[in-house]
Amino acid sequence: MMMLELDTILSETESVCPECLARVPAVRVARGENVYLKKACPTHGITQTIIWRGKPAFSSWVRAKRPSPPTRPATEVSRGCPYDCGLCPDHRISSCCVLLEVTRRCDLSCSFCFASAGGAASVAFELDRTTIEARLRALMDRTGGANLQLSGGEPCVRDDLPEIAALARDIGFTFIQVNSNGLRLGCDIDFARRLKASGVSTVFLQFDGTRDDIHERMRGRALQIHKERAIANCGEAGLGVVLVPVVVPGVNADHLGEIVRFGLAHQPIVRGVHFQPVSYFGRYPQAPTDADRITLPEIIAGLEAQTNGLVRIAHFQPAGAENALCSFNGNFVSMPDGTLRQLSQPKNASACCTPTGAPVSAPLELDLEPAGLAMARARDFVAKAWSAPHEATATSNGPSFGEWDVFLDRMRTHQFCISGMAFQDAWTLDLDRLRDCHIHIAEDDGACYPFCAYNLTDRHGRSLYRQQPVAVA
Repeated sequence: MMMLELDTILSETESVCPECLARVPAVRVARGENVYLKKACPTHGITQTIIWRGKPAFSSWVRAKRPSPPTRPATEVSRGCPYDCGLCPDHRISSCCVLLEVTRRCDLSCSFCFASAGGAASVAFELDRTTIEARLRALMDRTGGANLQLSGGEPCVRDDLPEIAALARDIGFTFIQVNSNGLRLGCDIDFARRLKASGVSTVFLQFDGTRDDIHERMRGRALQIHKERAIANCGEAGLGVVLVPVVVPGVNADHLGEIVRFGLAHQPIVRGVHFQPVSYFGRYPQAPTDADRITLPEIIAGLEAQTNGLVRIAHFQPAGAENALCSFNGNFVSMPDGTLRQLSQPKNASACCTPTGAPVSAPLELDLEPAGLAMARARDFVAKAWSAPHEATATSNGPSFGEWDVFLDRMRTHQFCISGMAFQDAWTLDLDRLRDCHIHIAEDDGACYPFCAYNLTDRHGRSLYRQQPVAVA
């Protein structure tokens, strides 16, 4: 008789019921190398969902961190997490990157969409310039100048997007990126140039693969030529590009290495790849099973296998700024012979923004760096690493150090970041992780909502914060 592996409770947390979004107790449970989030709703019963598969081991990845809470919370604690977002005083980390959704319109109709964008009703959610200015000023006052992402929908459907970016720059935002599918950027180089002139540094480019069959399954049409033209036009305009694949099992999970190789082949325009394991909120084809999910360690292991060891599991580290279970990062310099040299990882490195420095702290070590310093360094690194590189300066006329000189020159132009971030849905939501979220969405009066709380929907598509709130018991 086959013996069943016994569950081991690793730790306790809280979550929400996928059926009604009521807050419920939850535990993280180990079963062999896999970890599940298990929770029980008194009305709708027990739910368990895979959150970690395989190596690197869950126990080696988790680490404590020192909180760096927002200095000016926008709401009070009333019903508790996740119902008091804005942010409330119990949130444990300030804003690193804040998304401002300038439109819900979109020129695609994707199978997977965080924002459920597109359709006739989306026009009603178009922000006018007066509202945008008010939100930007309130956001600057609330955060002191977080990194800003202009998002949607598809923000490039707005002809005035460059003017919005210029307004943000004039208000004081020093790093501005645009989240785009690349359709307009690929056919309108003047628009790309206007974005650059207005103060935009980087395009966060939807990029699910290098083949049209992948684009057709994920986005409904052949897009590869449009993606390549968008990258070329961004390079011509002086914009950096970060490739952003949503990873879906059975669609493109076997294509991770090809995406990395494509990015490396398009340096120095492409600054890195930021993988996002599929999460199930907004629009998706059907309610998920564990077979429909891919976890962070599976992506890390897949990168090693699919690049034939060009990058390895040991090259990647958990986050330092946000919760360790949210993300991974590895930072490299690509050399002329095609190899990658790893840059060392510092304490407080964030998955999307990791500067070079000392080795990362050991798992479970509490970081005692002054509150706020890690976030400031994270913001600064994104601005430098994800922007198009400046022209390389001439090397010294002093003695040559051979390959070391080549490495230093390549650091100026050919740094390459490989990272991933696992967004949470109603099945995987862990309120410990949510309180540590530093990717926020801006609303009125400078209110900032954690990305996973703002986009959270129950099994029927009802939302806590998008459109009309859901009544919660």
